[in-house]
Amino acid sequence: MSVRVQSDDFDLSTEVAQLRAANPKVGAIVTFVGTVRDVSDGSAVAEMELEHYPGMTESALQDIVTQAKTRWNIFDALVIHRVGPLLPLAQIVLVAVTSSHRGEAFAACEFIIDYLKTQAPFWKKEQTPQGARWVDARVTDDQALAKWGLPSDNAEGREES
Repeated sequence: MSVRVQSDDFDLSTEVAQLRAANPKVGAIVTFVGTVRDVSDGSAVAEMELEHYPGMTESALQDIVTQAKTRWNIFDALVIHRVGPLLPLAQIVLVAVTSSHRGEAFAACEFIIDYLKTQAPFWKKEQTPQGARWVDARVTDDQALAKWGLPSDNAEGREES
């Protein structure tokens, strides 16, 4: 299981090929790639900057991958999360999960990304025409996390969008 926090972009094909090559028993690979949108909450977004707390972030990501491995019969998981300034269309995050069959891989992948959206120690700041603003997780992100039996750290005061 691998977790990386980096400023450099990643190549989906290369990452999946490396993950898949590790085990000839892999029958399913599920991936999720999150990207920067050019609009958020009705405002144009010129740039998103992601900050993190080195060491703490990697530990938190490794913990959720370990939890996924205990919940589902998966072979491996990869999480790459970018930090720094990112423009619209840029890749932010890759979650890739391998297993014998698709059901386990889909569930584990969804679990990992739901956790990342609310619990991973990343801070997002968007540059909009109205100025810079920090982005918090949304109520819908908290609801997605709750279906896995994980409470959100800060569900109070979140916007409904």
